[in-house]
Amino acid sequence: MASSSTSTLNSSTSRTFISTSTLRRRLPIVGAFCMLTFGLTNLYTPFYSSALKTGSKLGSRFSTKSSNFIRMEGNTSNTTVPSIVVYVTVPNKEAGKKLSESIVKEKLAACVNRVPGIESVYLWEGKIQTDSEELLIIKTRQSLLEALTEHVKANHEYDVPEVISLPITGGNLKYLEWLKESTRD
Repeated sequence: MASSSTSTLNSSTSRTFISTSTLRRRLPIVGAFCMLTFGLTNLYTPFYSSALKTGSKLGSRFSTKSSNFIRMEGNTSNTTVPSIVVYVTVPNKEAGKKLSESIVKEKLAACVNRVPGIESVYLWEGKIQTDSEELLIIKTRQSLLEALTEHVKANHEYDVPEVISLPITGGNLKYLEWLKESTRD
């Protein structure tokens, strides 16, 4: 997370004001992180199950589409594999493009989303730091986490690059099958 070109944040001598347009641009990113972190299935499961119990039309709409959705924990099919989302931050657009392409080329991930314009605040070497960064959201097999981590460490300019993973607990069956097919064993 720390880079050689970080700046120290000193709250007693400088204050940062966020314009409303900046705030509006950043709120969708915050929402996306919350959805990835907490999981979409956790948000609609009680609503979905109560609709099924009451036999409402809403329940029948959900049940007709359930064949396209899979929960990973109960998956007995060999068409998908346990999968994860991995977050990696990089210092700029060029570093993000280079690392993303190398990850996909090596088949360490099926897809890497690049999210520009994030700002990270963290403690490094006893000081509060703030940096503009780009976030990589990487979708891959759980079994590739160790190889992906080593690849990031070998090709990243930070001393301690961020590599954290979250489980994919369910999703579009066709997408999860594509994820399996697009990554190495």
